[in-house]
Amino acid sequence: MRLHQLLTDSARKYPEALAVAAPQERVTYEELDRLADRYATALAGRGVRPGDRVVVWSHKCVAAIAVMQAALRIGAVYVPVTGTNPPARLSLIVDSAAPAVVVADGDAAERAARAGWSGPLVSFPDLLAEGARGPAGDVPPTPYRNGPDEHAYILFTSGSTGTPKGVCISHRNALAFVEWAASELDIGPDDRLSNHAPFNFDLSVFDLYAAFLSGASVHLVPEEMAYAPAQLTRFLHDQEITVWYSVPSALSLMMRDGALLDEAPPTALRACVFAGEPFPLPQAQELRRGWPKVRMLNWYGPTETNVCTSYEVTDADLERTTPLPIGHACSGGTVELDTGATGDEGEIVVAGPTVMAGYWGRERHEGPYRTGDIARRDENGTLHYVGRRDHMVKIRGHRVELGEIEAAIVSMDSVTDAAVAVVGSGFGARLHAAVVPSGEQPPSLLAVKRRCAERLPTYMIVDRVSVCVDLPRTPNGKLDRRGLVSALEAGEL
Repeated sequence: MRLHQLLTDSARKYPEALAVAAPQERVTYEELDRLADRYATALAGRGVRPGDRVVVWSHKCVAAIAVMQAALRIGAVYVPVTGTNPPARLSLIVDSAAPAVVVADGDAAERAARAGWSGPLVSFPDLLAEGARGPAGDVPPTPYRNGPDEHAYILFTSGSTGTPKGVCISHRNALAFVEWAASELDIGPDDRLSNHAPFNFDLSVFDLYAAFLSGASVHLVPEEMAYAPAQLTRFLHDQEITVWYSVPSALSLMMRDGALLDEAPPTALRACVFAGEPFPLPQAQELRRGWPKVRMLNWYGPTETNVCTSYEVTDADLERTTPLPIGHACSGGTVELDTGATGDEGEIVVAGPTVMAGYWGRERHEGPYRTGDIARRDENGTLHYVGRRDHMVKIRGHRVELGEIEAAIVSMDSVTDAAVAVVGSGFGARLHAAVVPSGEQPPSLLAVKRRCAERLPTYMIVDRVSVCVDLPRTPNGKLDRRGLVSALEAGEL
């Protein structure tokens, strides 16, 4: 079984069933299947071959999904890039992935033109027109059989050197998670799944492929609505979502500002899944009390492993005084702790079918994956997340390498040095930059935000800037990140 076969199989079984719903767009499985074939014909006509990369730079829409499926059908590898990413960041990804083509929606194509983009870019309508000129539904045969360990897609995450890092996921990797998740939640043709995450975020893998595996429908949450609490709450009710999946901060915001719990639970909702960051215990308990008949699951796993542990929240957790556990190994894998000499807590090490194929441009990954996350195991064998080994952080559900933000800020002529820290927690977490100016005139917050916006995704733009003579250092001269956070929280910088 390969990822693209899920859509094809459901198109045969449920041709008239709703596959994808987006604002002003609704397509059946049969329509989406045909659309993917047309795009596949066009990509092949452009010379895209098995193993080539196809970058999809777009807001969430039906066409983006169809192009991703089209790439898989001809043995290519798709690389989703959120449409809000600036051309400068797209260039970094393109330089790394070396795609055969970049396919873009209208908004992204216009921004590329304004930025003087000179790479191989084609818009969705133009590509579709090329596909229409070929024989209807005639997808050129793939010269070789797609093996389960061939790359299916590459998700670019934040990199410590200032360059995005590509996580390569094979068909086997993705299917191991999707098949487990669909079984765990008993997804069927009558389900209506939400899609809150952008396509370059690994949470979206469940939304799309669990739907395609089971003949369910997936309902796309527009990017501009992702953190609009009242609209999200209305979306949940109006679309009659049966399975909700998002980062906890979105749910916290919906509870705080979207009146999520002010009325009866959504009548269709039967499961609420959250992942990507810790869910503050008070909010998790409040949600459990408000939705007593809705299954609640806390999933954990970095992009390199997708979901590797799962914990189901129950009424017993209403008496809990410590953070929710991350549970037990899932998706057919194993999770061990490298505790070293301490014996009580250690780094999470994951092995099994969901562990990535490797990082793009590097040797294929073999064996277990060391996550850099620290956990402990209680007397029942349940895993509890402790924190990060390094300074990679999660903010609003996105994994962020602080070094990438710092690299963007230091590129300013007015800055000599910079360090970024997360101040606060949950939805109140903020990216706070401490900068050392190169001259008498320090950079303004607006100038720093502008530079970040030129080079980084929206969620990596700093919220605050403090100017200092020097950054806090450890005795050996390294940046003292703990001291930085303490100083920022105390207002000493």
